[in-house]
Amino acid sequence: MVSSVPRLVIAAPSSGSGKTTVATGLMAALSARGFAVSPHKVGPDYIDPGYHSLATGRAGRNLDAYLCGPELVAPLFAHGADGCDIAVVEGVMGLYDGAAGEGELASTAQVAKLLRAPVVLVVDASSQSRSVAALVHGFVSWDPEVRVGGVILNKVASDRHEGLSREALESVGVPVLGVLRRAARVETPSRHLGLVPVAERGSLAVEAVDAMAAQVASGCDLSALVALARSAGALTGAAWDAGEALVSSPPPPLPFPSLGAAPPDPHRPFGPRPRTPDGLDGAGRAVRVAVAGGSAFTFSYAEHAELLAAAGAEVVPFDPLRDEELPAGTAGLVIGGGFPEVYASELSANESLRKAVAELALSGAPVAAECAGLLYLSRELDGLPMCGVLDASARMSERLTLGYRDAVALSDSALAGAGTRMRGHEFHRTVVEPGAGDAPAWGMRTPDRRVEGFVQRGVHASYLHTHWASEPGVARRFVERCRTS
Repeated sequence: MVSSVPRLVIAAPSSGSGKTTVATGLMAALSARGFAVSPHKVGPDYIDPGYHSLATGRAGRNLDAYLCGPELVAPLFAHGADGCDIAVVEGVMGLYDGAAGEGELASTAQVAKLLRAPVVLVVDASSQSRSVAALVHGFVSWDPEVRVGGVILNKVASDRHEGLSREALESVGVPVLGVLRRAARVETPSRHLGLVPVAERGSLAVEAVDAMAAQVASGCDLSALVALARSAGALTGAAWDAGEALVSSPPPPLPFPSLGAAPPDPHRPFGPRPRTPDGLDGAGRAVRVAVAGGSAFTFSYAEHAELLAAAGAEVVPFDPLRDEELPAGTAGLVIGGGFPEVYASELSANESLRKAVAELALSGAPVAAECAGLLYLSRELDGLPMCGVLDASARMSERLTLGYRDAVALSDSALAGAGTRMRGHEFHRTVVEPGAGDAPAWGMRTPDRRVEGFVQRGVHASYLHTHWASEPGVARRFVERCRTS
């Protein structure tokens, strides 16, 4: 298979240069002109893809060479971009910044090379003029395999400032594809973990995206940007597919004897069972997986739901801020990341749902909780009662915990067998005490050999965010446990 979807990578010398404004604005501006735009984000970030989705009407997807491996970057891109006219990929940090101590791994530059995509460098031109040329020259020449096809100057103060910058850049040989003036109205608010998610801002997020689109449309040469995207090299190889990924991944270990599961049928494959129109599996039992959403739980990768569905689950979203009960027939529960600390009072006040979650967990049903989910399952969060599934207390902290992690499963769980190695990412400003239960979820492959998280009954709760495309058997194992618990 050959993918020739036109594509651009929007990068910058450093964070704060305006990548999100330009990438989101370009996505929205092209969408407004009738293009089917595929939105992507380099790295593990969950928040920017929400703005991308708002700009394009399509699921924002992440391309992370650390979490998923470089070999999955192009297939995951081709999967997300299937049927689209053009793809816009927003970078992470500075163009050449990646996983600490890992060279170019997980950098925007590496992803651009893997996608054979030209790069547009967004440069914060404030407080400089001719020096912009020296900066751009350095980024263009650092890695000859990275093709910087143009520059967008951001935060330009005046016509004179623009003229001086353009004149200096002529000597570098990189075209200026856009000039954006300072415009406070396109800025989006931030808090302790970055931008405020789209789900929390409602119409204000729509207005912000519209403003970004207007600024990019008026300040950038859209025709030149589209032409540059069309110069991207063809990608060969099959697009990622959730069903095929499950078939090619190793079968999951058998269910826990401690859950009272029936002996496995050696004649039944581990793949998805036939589905019936009412959402039941081929044996007539519900395989319904409830997935937390709403303003408090906004962090998720689109591929997780796709893998669960391919494994035979009916994925049903619910909002812990509003729904007083779990979806009827829930056999398993996924609670991803987000900001429960912001909504602790509302989550605590929803006592009926907290009790329903606790009862489900007590029954032995599979429950996968990441970061925010870990806090929600704890006994309390900042002194307010939560679900009480875990004998642990959570609170806000002054310290930001951030970074990639190389981890190994220490305990058999509904997600992974002991010894399973996965890469993940931590991103939180909270602390859970104790940090691990009697059966920890993960051991970090670091000098201190830190252990973290909780495994009890069917619950797997941890701070670690993982991308299941790297280990599709996680989804299949989880759905199998939903059938047998």
